[in-house]
Amino acid sequence: MVYSQAKVIAGGLAHIPIVIAVFYFIMTFFNKRALEFAEANKPKKPEAKKEVKTKTESKTVATMNAEVPKPVAAVIAEAPKPVKKKHADVPVNIYRPKTPFEGTVTGNYSLLKEGAIGRVNHITFDLKDSDPFLNYVEGQSIGIMPAGEDANGKPHKLRLYSIASTRHGDDFEGNTVSLCVRQLQYEKDGETVNGVCSTYLCDIKPGDKVKITGPVGKEMLLPDEEDANIVMLATGTGIAPMRAYLRRMFEATEKEKNKWNFKGKAWLFMGAPKSANLLYEEDLQRYLENYPDNFKYTKAISREQQNTKGGRMYIQDRVLESANELFNMIEDEKTHIYLCGLKGMEPGIDEAMTKAAEEKGLNWSELRPQLKKAGRWHVETY
Repeated sequence: MVYSQAKVIAGGLAHIPIVIAVFYFIMTFFNKRALEFAEANKPKKPEAKKEVKTKTESKTVATMNAEVPKPVAAVIAEAPKPVKKKHADVPVNIYRPKTPFEGTVTGNYSLLKEGAIGRVNHITFDLKDSDPFLNYVEGQSIGIMPAGEDANGKPHKLRLYSIASTRHGDDFEGNTVSLCVRQLQYEKDGETVNGVCSTYLCDIKPGDKVKITGPVGKEMLLPDEEDANIVMLATGTGIAPMRAYLRRMFEATEKEKNKWNFKGKAWLFMGAPKSANLLYEEDLQRYLENYPDNFKYTKAISREQQNTKGGRMYIQDRVLESANELFNMIEDEKTHIYLCGLKGMEPGIDEAMTKAAEEKGLNWSELRPQLKKAGRWHVETY
């Protein structure tokens, strides 16, 4: 059988697709087997050890990972507390100079005995008609606006006076306020000049109307603690706030009304030129008799007593004499010191405190600012 060249070529070309298909099938098959072989012979990684946890362990881990709640006490401690200013509830400026209250004088009498120097009066005003009510606490002051005008035709300037009564007044009814006032007198150009407001107050009569402002001041307030110790240094009418303190501490009616039973120690250092100038002496002696364990009274009478150097006895000399006992009290954090009187007494007291502190191995220049910062050193001088 004879084939032509053309037929042979045509027949060969006709088989090419079949050959290609067979070749593709073979390649695909071998590639697949090669991949399976490689995967089967691939080195296996060591299987991670599966950790099996008990329920208890799971809870422990969960608790550790979760934020641990803080104790209630810690949360309260960290939470910002509303800051209440010290003595925030103490009344101040109920009445101001532009709108004063007119109080009525109910009493005005001398506190001095025969032979005393100067003029010192105890003056009481009725407050029951004040609206709003002029309430106050021990250690505050009120302002007095004397009647009349100055040389320029202007109203006299207001003067501040320490309150000498407790918040319940001298009669314990809570409707009065009392002052202890010394008439100011000084020499000028050979003439005696009387203080405007102090003379006005010493001269007023029961029934007179007086313009009153205040109350003011938070520097001289008593601590709230019943077992606090109170050291008082006063000269002359500087005893005014001290009288209020002592009445609050030792007057039976006051203690009943206040529900405040003083259990600490109160020590009054009082300076005066003569025994006849000692103020409220009968009350002080009564407190000594009734409360010997809680009250101590030390007097410095400059024209009748001598200090260790033979000079006049002043309050700073008494402080120095009592240095050891006094600073034992001051070292107690419950002790507060109150200083009230003429401004001229401060250097002498400071010098005495410095010497007294040295005897105890203390530095007064460092200690005083610390006491002040702690709210235990209270000064009101004029």
